[in-house]
Amino acid sequence: MNADRSPADFLYADFAAEHDATRRMLDRFPDGKGDWRPHEKSRTLSQLATHVASILGTGTLLLQSDDADVTKRAPQAPLDSRAALLAHFESVEKGFTGALAAATYDRLDGTWTMRRGDQVLITGPRRMLLRRLTMNHLVHHRAQLGVYYRLLGVPLPGVYGPSADE
Repeated sequence: MNADRSPADFLYADFAAEHDATRRMLDRFPDGKGDWRPHEKSRTLSQLATHVASILGTGTLLLQSDDADVTKRAPQAPLDSRAALLAHFESVEKGFTGALAAATYDRLDGTWTMRRGDQVLITGPRRMLLRRLTMNHLVHHRAQLGVYYRLLGVPLPGVYGPSADE
């Protein structure tokens, strides 16, 4: 390992491309369709898109704290416009990118825990949980958002190459 390489460059060089793909997906949000949901048990389009726009905040929390209790987090009100979603994502992404750039190898190797009250939901090294709770989580819900868009007839942007709509 090159000692001069930052942890962000060495471990998470792919994150910037995932952020760009997320930005392109949020840029396709169809204003006025936020209450739509594909099934009664599914989130609304606004709820899902807001979650996608907010996920990197979990990464910031993970980098800047030692633990989190999900019962103490304030719920995010659903955003129902392309402009609001993009502005929120840009703000959250900026905070995450800054926190990641400041992270040291020792900090990333340290343990972080997510709880629900006294119940431990997940614990492990930050370096691993960043991938699992932040990036994998983002990719999963971004793909789900793509399914919503497809069902609504919204053209999909390319994520890992051109889409069928490009």
